[in-house]
Amino acid sequence: MSLQQAPQSRVFVELVPWADRGRENNVVSGGELLPGPRRHVPSAQAQTATREVHVSGTAEVSASPDRAQVAVLVSSTKEAAAEAKKSVCRRLDYITQSLQQQGVQAENVTVTKDFRRMENAYHMEAEVCITFTEFGKMQNICNFLVEKLDSSVVISQPQFYHTPGSVENLRRQACLVAVENAWRKAQEVCNLVGQTLGKPLLIKEEETKEWEGQIDDLQSSRLSTSLTVQQKIKSATIHVASKVFITFEVKGKEKKRKNL
Repeated sequence: MSLQQAPQSRVFVELVPWADRGRENNVVSGGELLPGPRRHVPSAQAQTATREVHVSGTAEVSASPDRAQVAVLVSSTKEAAAEAKKSVCRRLDYITQSLQQQGVQAENVTVTKDFRRMENAYHMEAEVCITFTEFGKMQNICNFLVEKLDSSVVISQPQFYHTPGSVENLRRQACLVAVENAWRKAQEVCNLVGQTLGKPLLIKEEETKEWEGQIDDLQSSRLSTSLTVQQKIKSATIHVASKVFITFEVKGKEKKRKNL
């Protein structure tokens, strides 16, 4: 007599974490196990929260103007048109030649001419705009032209300014110095509490300010015609302040392994 083969059985096994051992008590009459609440057991990485240090840093930098412009105005009024032109062109040639001898590049000199009739005379004006990068040379050339030319030649007061590239570099420098100051602060804090400073998690520039001249000089700057060259340079100096906020990761001190 052949025996019937018993159907194959399957066994399901569930490994219950120790935190879910309470499910063993959820038994009703008849031995049936009721599903109890399961608690999530976090991994070791999730149990270790990221430790952080939050610091702010500030910096203020300044830069003097890197350019100055001077205008030289030559004019003449004559009954004859040719005489007016000749008078202006003669002095204009002398000015341009003097600039070349002093080492001023042609691209830094701009000449404009205006010729018009005034009642029974002719009037001609020529303006020479000179851009300087060396302020000492600028003063020497202006003094030389005042000495050599007559009173009909008018030399304007120098106008100091910054090129766009220099201002942008100053803004960038202020931000970088503020970040460095914040990093140094965080480094000292970690050293004080016996921890190691980790990588930055967040860097944010919160505030920037820009202004020209010192605050105490704002009133005196209104009387720009009475300022000396050095006072004008100081008045045109740009100041930039930056404030940053940085979050750093904090690590524990690494233990040194002893060599066996």
